[in-house]
Amino acid sequence: MLKLISKNPTAHHNYFIENTVETGIVLTGTEIKSIRAGKVNLKDSFAILKNGEIYICNLHISPYEHGNIYNKDPLRDRKLLLNKREIHKLIGLIKQKGYSLIPVSMYFKNSFVKIELGIGKGKKLYDKRDEIAKKDAMRNVERSLKEKNF
Repeated sequence: MLKLISKNPTAHHNYFIENTVETGIVLTGTEIKSIRAGKVNLKDSFAILKNGEIYICNLHISPYEHGNIYNKDPLRDRKLLLNKREIHKLIGLIKQKGYSLIPVSMYFKNSFVKIELGIGKGKKLYDKRDEIAKKDAMRNVERSLKEKNF
């Protein structure tokens, strides 16, 4: 049973997502309560490699209202839970020119918080323009078909 918490709106706009990996994340109790309240933002987040482990940076989880001293820094680096083989596979993909790890979405799987990490290559400005032009063309086609049916 999956329940979507948050999506990264800029992931597919700024990157060609070629592959995705499901990961767990290390969180504290007040962070979980804040996530259950929906106070999380994936917009500018990214994943990096530190000491042979993968961490997510700039993931903003707002402090829990009733957390007092137990609240952590909202933008702290959080460890992602992957086994060694998966980490080595991701390291091999990251080492290729232009590839990076971008969180695509965050969701509950049963009672655990999971993050879908995308392996993506950055888009150039002209790629983004082409994508916008294609969406506009599809919108115009759908609009004209809708008008014809009525």
